[in-house]
Amino acid sequence: MKKILLFTACIACLSACKQGTKSDSDSENKAFAYMCEQYYQDGLKLTPINATYIGDERYDDLLPNDGSQAYLKEYKAFNQRYLDSLGKYDREGLNDNDKLSFDYLKDQLSINLEGLKYHSEYLPFNQMFALPLTIGQLGSGTGAQPFKTVKNYENWLKRVTAFSVWADTAIANFKKGEAAGIVLPKALVVKMIPQMQSMVVTDPEKSLFYGPINSLPASFSAADKQRLTEAYRNTITTVIVPTYKKLGDFLQNEYLPKARTTSGWSAMPGGLEWYTYLVKQQTTTNRTPEEIYQTGLKEVARIKGQMDSIKNLVGFKGDLKAFFEYMKTDKKFTPYKTPKEVLAAFEDIHQRMKPNLKKMFDVEPKTPFEIRQTEAFRAASASAEYNQGSADGKRPGIFYVPILDAKKFNTTSGMESLFLHEAIPGHHYQISLTQENKSLPNFRRFGGHNAYVEGWALYCESLGKELGLYQDPYQHMGALGDEMHRAIRLVVDVAIHTKNMTREQAIKYMTDNEAISTEGATAEIERYMGIPAQALGYKTGAMKIRELRSRYEKELGPKFKLSAFHTAVLKDGSFPLSVFEAKMDAWAASQK
Repeated sequence: MKKILLFTACIACLSACKQGTKSDSDSENKAFAYMCEQYYQDGLKLTPINATYIGDERYDDLLPNDGSQAYLKEYKAFNQRYLDSLGKYDREGLNDNDKLSFDYLKDQLSINLEGLKYHSEYLPFNQMFALPLTIGQLGSGTGAQPFKTVKNYENWLKRVTAFSVWADTAIANFKKGEAAGIVLPKALVVKMIPQMQSMVVTDPEKSLFYGPINSLPASFSAADKQRLTEAYRNTITTVIVPTYKKLGDFLQNEYLPKARTTSGWSAMPGGLEWYTYLVKQQTTTNRTPEEIYQTGLKEVARIKGQMDSIKNLVGFKGDLKAFFEYMKTDKKFTPYKTPKEVLAAFEDIHQRMKPNLKKMFDVEPKTPFEIRQTEAFRAASASAEYNQGSADGKRPGIFYVPILDAKKFNTTSGMESLFLHEAIPGHHYQISLTQENKSLPNFRRFGGHNAYVEGWALYCESLGKELGLYQDPYQHMGALGDEMHRAIRLVVDVAIHTKNMTREQAIKYMTDNEAISTEGATAEIERYMGIPAQALGYKTGAMKIRELRSRYEKELGPKFKLSAFHTAVLKDGSFPLSVFEAKMDAWAASQK
């Protein structure tokens, strides 16, 4: 309902009008809140795997065929319907919190609809973002899919049965992509083939998907145990293995010969326009690829200067590349003997910064926090990561550290900056505080924007000195290495996708400018080739938060309080950067 405010000179009328406006305003806010909750609920039905990840079990038996024309039509209608709904509300009549929701939704729905111009369904998966890999994590029994009750076990059987239909659609879409000239680079396809082949087994008990049967709860009846065991063996043999074999054979025999030798999106028809859209989607800004590229070059040069000064400070004779090599190979940087010692070193970082943390943050999450070693079955291909806790606090937030060989774990890899980013106050504070804030609508409690979420975590790395860390020059060097890594991304991601930079040239640029192995650089560059623009969000978001902090420190002078700034950044959840900046400007004005 759009409100029309009538102005009159009559005081009595004006007073009555004000009262009427308040009641209109209340009902408008209630109606808007209801619409936001409907958006959230309809979104979970449309993306049931997202529901599983946030602990909502209602749709654990569903797997949408998200590459089908029917699904794409439904997805478009969903976004258009809610964008049309927004038009029924007068933004100015909403309260401040709802105005933020309005702006968030308008941006999100518009960008979703714009994305439908590009045929992303023609590239249904790659070596990094792939439902076939997600299905493996969910079905292993150690992921987000619950396996505690008989119904949980039955839900998974229903969900995974639909995987076969999904795969048929994916193959059909890959073929449509071939006809349109929209195909993946060969370098990525050769990584995808063994991923599919590794799931093809002759004995169902050797399958990753047999994991839930190996840990059947003792409370299940003998009849249920027998029935489920047979059903799982049968599903592995008749659905799962044939589906992976079909995908692997298609990629090997039909798709690989037609995959492209180029690395970037601009090599495909309409690819440059598509990449420009992805930059907007992932950075939540209107910055052009060229602007981001130039920022990257400047940042690489700036950080290099800081690295040089640390090299000189410790008295190293030689160039920066030789210094990187020294840090990677000198025995004094690998002091650990057991995984337990590595985890204890991360806990020591936590304890050392705690006193300063209280000065810089007014609020800390209630969600418990743990540091764990990454499980053996996935450690080889995993990087350090944060897995969010549940909103009710029953499942802790977990900082996972892959330790393949503790004796080779290098302290100069940026342990302190890694902890600040992945754990505290990075992802653990931001995600937990948002989930715990019940005054936010659900779509904001459980939603996130790449540039804001990763930008916050990268900004947290810059707080090391203020938190009492980076006293050791090698830890400071490790932190600069992490920052350099994010700056290099701005250069190579844009250059690959708009300037015909090859995979090999990008790998060389990375190894020339940071302490990374060729294998590590290869995996990174192939990630940017498969998921264009995603890696641009980190530095873009962090630079925006730092820019606002510097601006308000100048504007507010002694009235600026860092802990209040951090509270303001985190309290309302994630936003597109333009909405976030407007919100923060309003906060700064209120401090005056």
